[in-house]
Amino acid sequence: MTPFGARLRALRADRQVTLAQLAAQLQVSPAYLSALEHGRRGRPSAGLVHQVCEFFGLIWDDAEELARLAKLSHPRVTVNTAGLLPEQTALANRLAQTIHRLSPETIAAMHALLDATAPLPKPRLRRRANSRL
Repeated sequence: MTPFGARLRALRADRQVTLAQLAAQLQVSPAYLSALEHGRRGRPSAGLVHQVCEFFGLIWDDAEELARLAKLSHPRVTVNTAGLLPEQTALANRLAQTIHRLSPETIAAMHALLDATAPLPKPRLRRRANSRL
């Protein structure tokens, strides 16, 4: 199951909406929604995410969170390690081989470690408008 799929399923359960009801409203097949929920389909389009937000009345932070989860929900990730250190390539391969055996606690610890070591985003600089006198 993907992060988006888990959230979509939780929304449906909280609002007591069946897969068939949601599919009819979004004009997609129930099989497609089921595949999204179970991680058998790639991440949903921005348009579908928007439709889901409208259907469930999600705004502001909730809508942004659902869009963020959709971006993180590609079930088949490819990591290009060309040009990286051998240790980085080995780590990527080891993770691919063992991720299915990691406990939720280990995964949470790995997220925390990555969050703590991730560089801060660069501030966006605005261009000054050309002003001629």
